[in-house]
Amino acid sequence: MAQIRIQNVRKDFGAFNAVKSSTFTVEDGEFFMLLGPSGCGKTTTLRMMAGLELPTSGEIYIGGEEVGMKRASERDIAFVFQMFALYPHMNVRKNISYPLVSQGMKRAEVISRVAEVAKILQIESILDKPVGGLSGGDRQRVALGRAIVRNPKAFFMDEPLGALDAEFREHMAEELRALHDRMGATTVYVTHDQLEAMQMGDKIVVMNHGVVEQFGKPQQIYDWPATKFVAKFIGSPSMNFLEFEGAIAAGDNEVSLSGNVVKVPVSREERLGKLALGVRPEHIRFSDGSAFRGRIIAVEYLGTTQIVTIETAHGEIKARTVSNQSARVDELIGLDFDSRTLTIFDSATGNALVSEANQGVLRRG
Repeated sequence: MAQIRIQNVRKDFGAFNAVKSSTFTVEDGEFFMLLGPSGCGKTTTLRMMAGLELPTSGEIYIGGEEVGMKRASERDIAFVFQMFALYPHMNVRKNISYPLVSQGMKRAEVISRVAEVAKILQIESILDKPVGGLSGGDRQRVALGRAIVRNPKAFFMDEPLGALDAEFREHMAEELRALHDRMGATTVYVTHDQLEAMQMGDKIVVMNHGVVEQFGKPQQIYDWPATKFVAKFIGSPSMNFLEFEGAIAAGDNEVSLSGNVVKVPVSREERLGKLALGVRPEHIRFSDGSAFRGRIIAVEYLGTTQIVTIETAHGEIKARTVSNQSARVDELIGLDFDSRTLTIFDSATGNALVSEANQGVLRRG
């Protein structure tokens, strides 16, 4: 397995800039997620790493070797696609063994490797079955087996679970992560599903319009989003934004919302103008003693929890509370925030104001 380093990689298709000077590192043995909405550049980035697209500029290193202009066949990687790309006229055994046979590997070694991979994926019982009659989950395992059997430096996966139904997708995500842990493989995985990324990834790159908005560990990205886009994209419901206008100077640790003082992480950058206070729904508490108030306009029951939508003077927000918390439509309530979890954003740029608490994790490409 190997470390993968992307340095100032850019990709243009004519006048269209698909990926804008991306830089990040996938450490040896990491399960690394490329996350973002459709059209954000994540698949293009993966295809450049795999050698299926050549970068317009920048450098790509796999195992310390610069491979940006090398063919895919020269990079010693395995690619797993969303639509499996199996050979329908071959059975499972022949599909898995095909990469080894095409390389001229000796028959005994091919048989041994296929048996080992089948055991890892628990598909020994279907080795001699045609792939056409298999379930979606079994076909996905066969596609993974064909990638694993080569023992490459890295695995690249482009939404491999996208064609599965929601329940089986969750099951396969758990299996895929467990498989990664057993093999210690370097894996780069593209997805638009933030829950999948949070569940499986050691590190996450969040992309938008070809730009790396943020990368880091899942909890870092969730707790300290670098931009309003990341804050909106990660979390369900997403982070709330309370818009206000004022000054934040170095050393301040509080802001005023409708006359109510709210403590915030200490700012290292001076800002004057339109700002937004970001707060996660689960970090909002109802409090009779709070001067900051709002009117409940909707309550959604979700079993153990409920989502309460509240109209305030600084914008509409959602709070996640336990389901037995009293909440009635049109009720006026006081709101308190956990000051340790708040983020201030510059409304003009969308960037978070870096604080002493989060300065090490707010990084953009």
